[in-house]
Amino acid sequence: MSILYWIYMVFTSGLFLLLFPFFLLYTSITGRYRHHLRERLGFIPFGAVKRLTGRPRIWIHAVSLGEVKVAGSIIGALRHIIPGCSIIISSTTEHGRNLARETFGEEILVVYAPIDFVGSVRKALFLLRPDAMIFLETEIWPAWLFEARRMGIKTALINGRISIRSIGGYLKLRPFFKEVLKNLDLFSMILEEDAARIRSMGADPLKIEINGNAKYDLFATAPDPGIEMKMRQTLNLYASGMIIVAGSTRRGEEEMILDAYIKALEEFPDTILIIVPRHIDRTSEIGALINGRGLEYQLRTEIGEGKEERTEKVIIINTFGELFKVYSVGTIVFCGASLVPLGGQNPLEPAVWGKTVLYGPSMEDFLDAKDLLERAEASIPVSTPVELGKKILYLLRHPEESKAYGDRAREAVLKNQGAAEKHARAIKRLLNERN
Repeated sequence: MSILYWIYMVFTSGLFLLLFPFFLLYTSITGRYRHHLRERLGFIPFGAVKRLTGRPRIWIHAVSLGEVKVAGSIIGALRHIIPGCSIIISSTTEHGRNLARETFGEEILVVYAPIDFVGSVRKALFLLRPDAMIFLETEIWPAWLFEARRMGIKTALINGRISIRSIGGYLKLRPFFKEVLKNLDLFSMILEEDAARIRSMGADPLKIEINGNAKYDLFATAPDPGIEMKMRQTLNLYASGMIIVAGSTRRGEEEMILDAYIKALEEFPDTILIIVPRHIDRTSEIGALINGRGLEYQLRTEIGEGKEERTEKVIIINTFGELFKVYSVGTIVFCGASLVPLGGQNPLEPAVWGKTVLYGPSMEDFLDAKDLLERAEASIPVSTPVELGKKILYLLRHPEESKAYGDRAREAVLKNQGAAEKHARAIKRLLNERN
């Protein structure tokens, strides 16, 4: 084991023990991490553990909301090809955990992920005793992987991706990550580019497979049209109105979107703009930008029947987990984090609704989805804020062409499925190696 790896293990464990009293004081004052702190320290309730009766026992770590959704498609495939298995799913965030509980109910054990230091992960692994430890997408936890390997638990990175933006940072610490990656038995990656990047970090090429993106399998069928009808009712959106949805926007993008929207209003004065920021604590900042352009807005902190009716043309959605539903009402959808260099937002979610999808040049985190839509001529990339405004205006003037883009987008997504089963079969092969 390299000296860098030992330094990490000793330093993180020692630092955690040293700072633990201050951590407890912080949680008691702020309330943050107070809930389920014992789980984060690896103490899984015995009653929960007793619910795990099947074998093999597969623990899937899905850090937050997006990964929990992907886990759902892989879990569906696992239940089909490994009947009788027990599945555990863990999340780092409260919102991810809540979504997992809502999605899987009592059928699957849902826990908080242990803090990545030896004591926490050792305790959690000892109590849950999984046969396989599965990490989704880009989750590489050094202490957790080391302890799982030491305990004879098979480990895998599934639906794996390494973005262009992050590979430089990994390569600066290549000796460290090469040692970490030795603890993984399988790398089931999305694209050849992801496989190449994980190889450059030191992963064993013989352990690498390319099995596609399980996010496609989230859309096994076209989404429920009842969601769109309900969303229109609760947001008071008349059926014929033009609606621009800007999803998962980041700082710097709202100004560009507002400029494009104001231009559109000159010709289409009834057009509605819905902004769904990535970070809801920025809503007052976004509101000030809207007011600064002479517009009024309405903040929606809750979406549902009986809530306050929409009265303004500009809406800010200030809730978690509603973006997919909001996409349903859009005429045109802009995927955020793409006109600023932050890797983009998943364009498949609006595409499966049959919406016209636009995004900026920064889509590094969703290159496979971008490529899929562009090969089908089902999305519109824009290079600049000015081009964004021009494309929006063009699409509003040509609704038939806009609809054709949306139809091609829906068809492209629904045709490209099956990755979840490929990843699940890779997990099954890994478990068979254990026996």
